[in-house]
Amino acid sequence: MEHLQISDLTVEHASGDYLVRPLDRFSGEARSGELVLLLGPSGSGKTTLLACLAGLRSPTSGGIRLDDEVVTDLRGRDLAEYCRRSVGLVLPGAKLLPGLTIRENVEVPLRLAHVPGRTARARAAELLDLVGLGEHGHQRPADLSGGQQQRVAIARALAHEPPLILVDEPTVGADYVQVEIVLRTLRDLAVPGRAVIVATHDERLVPLADRVIEMRPQTPEAEQLGTVDLKEGQTLFEQGDNGELVYVIVKGQLDVFRALADGGDALVHTCQPGEYVGEIGPLLGLPRSATVKAKTDAVVQGLTVEEFCERVGPEGVRHALGSTSL
Repeated sequence: MEHLQISDLTVEHASGDYLVRPLDRFSGEARSGELVLLLGPSGSGKTTLLACLAGLRSPTSGGIRLDDEVVTDLRGRDLAEYCRRSVGLVLPGAKLLPGLTIRENVEVPLRLAHVPGRTARARAAELLDLVGLGEHGHQRPADLSGGQQQRVAIARALAHEPPLILVDEPTVGADYVQVEIVLRTLRDLAVPGRAVIVATHDERLVPLADRVIEMRPQTPEAEQLGTVDLKEGQTLFEQGDNGELVYVIVKGQLDVFRALADGGDALVHTCQPGEYVGEIGPLLGLPRSATVKAKTDAVVQGLTVEEFCERVGPEGVRHALGSTSL
C-alpha cells in the first residue's frame, strides 16, 4: 500500500421519518507507514468512516481509493476479497470468541480462508508473539485483561498481513499500564507498506500519530460570534454541520427544518425573538440535528457554550437538554 484517498464521502440513513448524515463531504488520506488518528467525540462519524473503509458500509456519495483500486466501486466477490485481503479490523472491546483459546481466536480468519491447520497455528503463535502474548495462547479471553484482549484482537486483524489496519476505540476497557502497551503496539504496526487508522476520542494517542484528522472541523460559525444579520431565506446552519455556537434570536423569525428519509424537509419549529437555537450540538459535542433558515429578515447573536450557560444557568441548560431543540 502507498496511498489511501477519501474524497467527498457522504453517508445518509433514515432514523424514523428523518434523514441522518453522519458523514458530509468528508475528505482525508493516509499514506504507507502512517499512524492516522480520527479524533472526535461520539456522533462525529468516526465509526461510520471506518465501516466505509472496511467495505462494510456503502457511502451515499463520494469515493475511497486504495492505491489503484476504487473501493467504492467494488461489489460482490470483489468487495469480499478486498475485505479479506486489504483490511484488518479491530472493534471496541476486542469481540473475541469466549469459547475459543486466545490462539484459536487468532486462527479464525485463517481457518475461514482454508489455511491448513498447522500453518494457521504457526501463524497465530507468531502473531501472539508480535503483540507480546505468546505465553497466553492456551488461555481463554475471560482470563485476560481488557488491554490484553485488545492486543489479541490486533493480532487477529494481522492474520492476512493486510495493508490497512482499522482500529475503533482501542483504549476502551484498558487500564493505564495496558493502554501504554496497546498504544505502543499500534505505533509499531505502522510500517512501510501498511497504514494504521485509529478512531478515538482519547487525546493520549495524539503524540504517537503521524496525522490527526479532526472529526469536528471548524465551520464558518467560528466567524459569527456576536451579532449576525440574516436575510429572509438565508441559512444559519445546516443539518450535519459541526457547530460550536448557540444563537439567540434578537429580531425576526427562524424556521427549524429536519431532513426526511424521502428527501423532503419537515418544519419542526419557528423560533421567535428571545428564543435560543442550536443548543444541543455544542452542549453535547454532536453534529447539528436540523437546518435553520431565516423565515424573515432576522438578527441573531452567536454565543459560545460558556456564554450560553452563564446566561441561562443550570436550570436553563437542563431545560435545553430535555427539549426537542437542536
